[in-house]
Amino acid sequence: MAEDEGKTIAEGEKIEEMKPWEQHSAVISIPRFDYNASSSLLRHSHSGFLITCPIKREKSATKEAISILEKYIVSNHDAKRRKTCMDDANEECKGSREGAANEHVNLESGTSMGKSDILSLVKLTRSGLVLFKFPFDRSPAVVDIVSQIFQSLESGILKSPLWCNRILPIQGTCCLDEKELKKIVTKLVEQFMNNRQKETGNTVKFAVGYNRRGIEETEMKNLRNTSSDPDIFALLDRNKCFSVVAAAVKEVVPDSIVDLKDPEICVLVEVLPLSGVPDRTAIVGVSVLPRALVTTKPRLCIKALVSDTKETNKKKR
Repeated sequence: MAEDEGKTIAEGEKIEEMKPWEQHSAVISIPRFDYNASSSLLRHSHSGFLITCPIKREKSATKEAISILEKYIVSNHDAKRRKTCMDDANEECKGSREGAANEHVNLESGTSMGKSDILSLVKLTRSGLVLFKFPFDRSPAVVDIVSQIFQSLESGILKSPLWCNRILPIQGTCCLDEKELKKIVTKLVEQFMNNRQKETGNTVKFAVGYNRRGIEETEMKNLRNTSSDPDIFALLDRNKCFSVVAAAVKEVVPDSIVDLKDPEICVLVEVLPLSGVPDRTAIVGVSVLPRALVTTKPRLCIKALVSDTKETNKKKR
């Protein structure tokens, strides 16, 4: 009898221990896709995050990513507010503090920056990917946010994620066009050099990573054959893209050299498989990252959130 009472509540319902993914679902709801995102990405440059995850685990990864990102987006935003208040000791500072306080209240009530009007979920055509974007008129320090996530994972403040494999910070997007790509790479490399001027020597080493995720060689041939303009997908060719990006880097840093083993500047270009874009149109996300956030083997890409060594140890247990 006592055993039965322990398993039931007043209404006679069974108390069951929730699985980890069920706990996520109970606390965090998946946002709806922003169906205006594709058209906005065609017109404007956006920052955001591209997350890789196991195939058919996109929903779990979305919930997990929201629970991680919202903490650091709010933290990063508040830090900027505090800096502004220190620089400008006037009435606006009071409004900034009140705004920061309201954000914390919103976080506790379940309407945080990451879950409301700041991050929007973009529909993709490929499995194993989750894409969040910020509004085009807001450019948070996405690289700093991902750096903070790695620091928290290394220190143990943040638990190792179950579903999110990698989080790529996207600093800007553009159509896969030589002029547009060169423009955005030039801008981001200039920002990188301005922020890290004291850390670099006379010769700057750089590397370029290009991921045509989901676009196979056969698809590229079909696109070229069906397109009336043979140059429209020229940049889908890896070597062509590398040469355009390298030229943009050298325009900003004339004495820079390519170093695939130990680069100081890592330029990552990622083709985004967006849903709802016109045929023969490709959008790419671009990031300029420090060496600490990337791995160079077997190819240049953002570091995994959980190292292979840790994954192997988990499986042995």
